[in-house]
Amino acid sequence: MALGLRRFTLIACAVALCAQTPPLQAPRPQPAGLELDWDIAPALQEIGAHAARLLPALNAIDARSWVDQGASATYAEQLQGVKEQAQAVADGAKALAKSPEKLSVALELYFRMQSIDGMLASVEEGMRKYQTAASAQSLVSLQAEAGANRDRLQRYIVNLAAEREQELRVMDEEAQRCRSALSAPGKKKQ
Repeated sequence: MALGLRRFTLIACAVALCAQTPPLQAPRPQPAGLELDWDIAPALQEIGAHAARLLPALNAIDARSWVDQGASATYAEQLQGVKEQAQAVADGAKALAKSPEKLSVALELYFRMQSIDGMLASVEEGMRKYQTAASAQSLVSLQAEAGANRDRLQRYIVNLAAEREQELRVMDEEAQRCRSALSAPGKKKQ
């Protein structure tokens, strides 16, 4: 019975020690490089709007006529892939603008944007060969509009990841402190 009471007391003290909350403080300052949610949200919305503007330009391209002219069917497949990625970017940017703290969603959005850039380079090459150089240049110009926001998203992701790493480090240190407090030899009753 005495052993059970000691264990209960030790556990209760450990829980109380680890559960102590610091006194009310001012809101935690935003890390130096991380933009506030409402600051990055307009850039994310513009990324989505840009992808939505890109879709009609992509839909106007007739890659099947290129195939009829002797082009590889891969162009049509890449064009379809770009369309799917652009729609995913438009939807993903809207979702991320509502919850910009989601690192995995931000990374997915950024990778989709990179994928679009890679596939568009090939589509633009096909446009130059099998359509007109002017239409290819028009698509290049439209895609270039996203550059500043893409760079801003990249910086935001790096800073968000750094903040998450810092938070994990602090949580780990706090967990270690609690473990030390729990495993420290207590005073024995006499």
